[in-house]
Amino acid sequence: MANEQELEYEQLPDNGGYNELRTLDWREHIRLRPGMYIGKLGNGEQPDDGIYVIFKEVLDNSIDEHNQGYGKQIDIEVSDHAVSVRDYGRGIPLASLIDAASKINTGAKYDTKNYKMSVGLNGVGIKATNALSASFYIQSFRDGQTISASFRQGELVEQSGIVPTDEPNGTLVQFEPDGEIFRGYSYHEDFVETMVKNYSYLHTGLTISFNGRKFHSKNGLCDLLKDYMTTEPLYPIIHLTGQDIEVVITHAAQYGEEFYSFVNGQHTPQGGTHQSAFREAVSRTIKEFFGRNFEYSDIRNGMVAAISIGISEPIFESQTKTKLGSSNISNEPGAPTVYKFVNDFIKKELDNFLHREPNLTEVMLKKIVDSEKERKAIAGVTKQARERAKKVALHNRKLRDCRFHLNDAKGDLRDQTSIFITEGDSASGSITKVRNVDTQAVFSLRGKPLNTYGKTQKVVYENEEFNLLQAALNIEEGLDGLRYNKVIIATDADVDGMHIRLLMVTFLLQFFPDLIKKGHVYILQTPLFRVQNKKEAKRQRGKGAKSQPIEKYYCYTDEERIAAINKLGDNAEITRFKGLGEISPDEFREFIGPDMRLDRVNLKKDDAVTDMLGFYMGKNTMERQEFIINNLVVEDDSDIAEV
Repeated sequence: MANEQELEYEQLPDNGGYNELRTLDWREHIRLRPGMYIGKLGNGEQPDDGIYVIFKEVLDNSIDEHNQGYGKQIDIEVSDHAVSVRDYGRGIPLASLIDAASKINTGAKYDTKNYKMSVGLNGVGIKATNALSASFYIQSFRDGQTISASFRQGELVEQSGIVPTDEPNGTLVQFEPDGEIFRGYSYHEDFVETMVKNYSYLHTGLTISFNGRKFHSKNGLCDLLKDYMTTEPLYPIIHLTGQDIEVVITHAAQYGEEFYSFVNGQHTPQGGTHQSAFREAVSRTIKEFFGRNFEYSDIRNGMVAAISIGISEPIFESQTKTKLGSSNISNEPGAPTVYKFVNDFIKKELDNFLHREPNLTEVMLKKIVDSEKERKAIAGVTKQARERAKKVALHNRKLRDCRFHLNDAKGDLRDQTSIFITEGDSASGSITKVRNVDTQAVFSLRGKPLNTYGKTQKVVYENEEFNLLQAALNIEEGLDGLRYNKVIIATDADVDGMHIRLLMVTFLLQFFPDLIKKGHVYILQTPLFRVQNKKEAKRQRGKGAKSQPIEKYYCYTDEERIAAINKLGDNAEITRFKGLGEISPDEFREFIGPDMRLDRVNLKKDDAVTDMLGFYMGKNTMERQEFIINNLVVEDDSDIAEV
């Protein structure tokens, strides 16, 4: 059987046997089971949605060419629905162009001969992009000649012969994701820019032009950390480099720890063996340097660090390559383990650096000692809080957990898990009735949470709401134990709801900033208005039962409301939703399903977190009052009914 073919078995329920076999070609299998190749689908609202994965598969090939020493520039153009990537590497061998784009398990990266440090070793990547694209065009320029081919949903529709060209060597790929697969998709420039920045930081000497803007890094991970940090470092960033390894380390005046990791230029947001080894090696080396019995948690509190390593033939825990699973640096006999490789480097280089920089180590020591003092000061409170949380967990009415954590869900659904943080029993009740019990949990707040601005971590344990929430999320010791992939703040779209939302974000910014920086915190957007056909709704209410579907539109903005009114004309009946608890469960079902609208809470260096929190959550009441008055907008909604 040809390598590019896969078998899909259909089991007939009548006799339990495999009575029918279907042989799928490569493109059919990818389109039938896209999750096997790119993870989730999505519509572009989240940075790990499939449209970014298939874009990255193309870009990775260009990056690999640069790593081999061919091509110092990559030109990228991304619009809402289309992508173009032009590199200046060697170009795909002309006779192999169509096979490279459409024959699965075909590639040049199956061993270390051609690409020693690559992430694309399975011969699938660009073929998945091709199969999942409405249109896909690829052209190779090589030694004064060029050839091109066009595909539609993976099927070849046109190809050129080999002709002369004046263009420099390299490869051009242009594609549009298939709207039948990625429904309602759109590329978000912020997500693409973050990806492009990471590539530039990890490949010094490479210039990436993205929609006319150029990204280039001279200082590698040091530039990356400066860009990621939202508060100033307490001491200059420690930057260490070696053969196939680069690390940066500092501390900031914040709680928690931030670790970023990369393998062969691939961001691994879920960490893996290299990140675990790095965290432990850094903690042990610093502890031994100071010769004091510090706890690792005190050493890492406030630490911001990143590691990038090169591995021959890396093994990832999924096709989307978000977590490294490799035990060894390579498959060669006698190759060190990832743990030993990282530990030996840190133990030698970091220890030598610390001995050379007494002024820096003095600041580092103060930060660690301060963390230790604060931890010991609240030790009694912490112990009691943990005991309370354990007791409450047995009969916790605040948390309605999902089956995934109750050991009753089937399959690996961890990436799909979420928890809604709601205000009051009515809102949590509505969500609880219609949620996906396998993956969606609900945590109910009692009234407005405490304003934690300027408070110490002691408040997390003393405050019942925060103590139980921390226990529900399981983030006391960091994000490694996080129980839900998405933490969704779901409050009413009124003044009180906005205040609660702000208080919750303040709490997370103060004590768990990495939860936000790693993209786990979201705001649930619920519709402000329902616009429906007045005559149809009246007729249905008169019958006392549902008959035919009513033409209705749920509107999240005034623009959407106006568009819906224009569609229905004089028959438009407008209802304004005031609170989550006042929306019927049947309607609510549509708002928290697979297509629910979520706004990710982002945190960037330009946000100036300290100043922002000080202004909005500090004691400068008169200054805020003046700001509100000067920016107040009054809307006339007298013609809208409220529920």
